[in-house]
Amino acid sequence: MSSSQIEWDCSRCGSTPTDRRKYCTNCHSMLTWTCTGSEKSGLYANYCRHRDSYAYCTPELEEEKQQKMKEKQQQFQALDDRPYPCQPAVNYFLSAIVDILHSYVYQELISLPVDPASRRTPHEPERQHKLIVDLTFIAIPEPYDSEERKAYYHAKSPTNYTLKIQIACDFRHQIVHISECYHGSVHDLTVLRESGLLEYAKKKLHGRELTDEDKDFNFDINSARTAIENIIQRLKTYAIVGGVYRGAIGDFHKATKIVQVISALCNLNLNKHPIRK
Repeated sequence: MSSSQIEWDCSRCGSTPTDRRKYCTNCHSMLTWTCTGSEKSGLYANYCRHRDSYAYCTPELEEEKQQKMKEKQQQFQALDDRPYPCQPAVNYFLSAIVDILHSYVYQELISLPVDPASRRTPHEPERQHKLIVDLTFIAIPEPYDSEERKAYYHAKSPTNYTLKIQIACDFRHQIVHISECYHGSVHDLTVLRESGLLEYAKKKLHGRELTDEDKDFNFDINSARTAIENIIQRLKTYAIVGGVYRGAIGDFHKATKIVQVISALCNLNLNKHPIRK
């Protein structure tokens, strides 16, 4: 497409073609263009760059661009007008899927031993009846309310605000318990007490020394710290847990179900790719 503001000529033979072309018909040299509006010039190879950068130099092309942009906007508008499911319906179906997975997958793959705290349960060889407990957090966006910011504050989070959750695994390196979600500012011991797992701890009672069995158990607990930390890292490879949680932060019940389902899937992964002992 030619424009009255672009002049073409051949620097070798001096010919001045009236239409836009790449090479001179006489000497076959690359033509040179000159823009009368900006007084810029160059070889044909650089013309397209000038044309795109200086639309006022080629009004015909500018009109063509505007027309194409208008057509694209109309196409996008037509897509927006298509009947998509409303957001509440999407949330409903997602919640239903989480509920189904939680009912089947979580119940099947994550469970505590029947009576793990029984003193009659020997430490060896049934070590899987003893648990290693740790806490982790799920980062959340900064809340708008100042009171919520205090409740969810957790300095170790990249956003400084978290949901806190407790994880328990056995000596087979399998997740066996996931607690409810808590505010990030809740103390770890509070979560442990409310989970009912505090009875697993072996401590020296007043006036009595630890038995050899208890000492062995404590030794294994210390050596198992690395294992549960690796399990938590494996759990955080799932973006919904390892990234910033985008769900409703006030819906602890839903957040807990999501983490429990992810933990069940993590157990499947641990079965296939176990933690190195």
